[in-house]
Amino acid sequence: MSYNADPERFDGMLMNMAQQCEGGIHELLGSFFGFLQRKTDFFVGTGASQAEELVMSKFREHQAVAQKLKKEQMEKEKKKAEKKAKQKEEEERKKREAEQAKEEEPKIKELTDAEAEQLEKELSQKKETVEVTANGDAKEPEKKEEAKADGDEDEEEDEKDKNKMKPNAGNGADLPNYKWTQTLSEVEIRVPFNVNFALKGKDMVVDIGKKHIKVGLKGHPPVLEGEMYNSVKMEESTWCIEDKKILLINLEKVNQMEWWSRVVTSDPEINTKKVQPENSKLSDLDGETRAMVEKMMYDQRQKEMGKPTSDEQKKQDVLKKFMEQHPEMDFSKCKFN
Repeated sequence: MSYNADPERFDGMLMNMAQQCEGGIHELLGSFFGFLQRKTDFFVGTGASQAEELVMSKFREHQAVAQKLKKEQMEKEKKKAEKKAKQKEEEERKKREAEQAKEEEPKIKELTDAEAEQLEKELSQKKETVEVTANGDAKEPEKKEEAKADGDEDEEEDEKDKNKMKPNAGNGADLPNYKWTQTLSEVEIRVPFNVNFALKGKDMVVDIGKKHIKVGLKGHPPVLEGEMYNSVKMEESTWCIEDKKILLINLEKVNQMEWWSRVVTSDPEINTKKVQPENSKLSDLDGETRAMVEKMMYDQRQKEMGKPTSDEQKKQDVLKKFMEQHPEMDFSKCKFN
């Protein structure tokens, strides 16, 4: 088999050698040429006069390939940055136009025939369900029962979240062995190790699968192991050693429209209802997704203040307009949800 047939077939062996050479590239090259000197006649054989030229030819060959790949990578990153800047500029332009259009929009809108017909139909249905008592009070038994059922359901959901952890500042959790944070697109894990030496890649065991993770120190039980909350993109997930004591892992989510309640299924859960979307990188989202997340954030804040959501406010505005256009109708004894 030629070298070009499978250029990566020795990568595992060479990577193992590189990890054991604490002197870096100098020690690695010294070991390689030392092997040729001790075990072959490379330097003193019949082809010794061409040895240096052979080494330099291979050096120049791979240097050219590395420079070409570096140039292509730089161009790719440049195009990506330009595309991102252009997209951000376009989003800001659309946002400005939307704000300007909103300012220019008349405060009172005239209902279309279709909207008026639909609203009249809804009002008629509500009037039919209202029961007027002898003293003139109005009540809606069925609606109250539905509201009660909804309240019971909310109470049941709150009961389920009762024992869940409150998210930390990064929308994750601080656990005994590690700390994790998240955005809509990725999960970041920090694993500190209490050792009396500087950690290196060769000391670590990091196995990241599509939905399984194993992390620890070689020769010791894993610090983190198990099935993950959801799938990750293995090719986009990375890890490195920070400050010679901390293992930093970045997991790229497959589903970038959900919040994780835990990293592995054996860990305690956080209450994702208390996640703060403001901490995520909204600028990285596309326009449609960002608008949806911002609407969710606005509605959540309105609910916390006991105020109507954007959809509820819109309905109230339409109803108010209709009532103003039909002063002959009496709505005093009606209750609307």
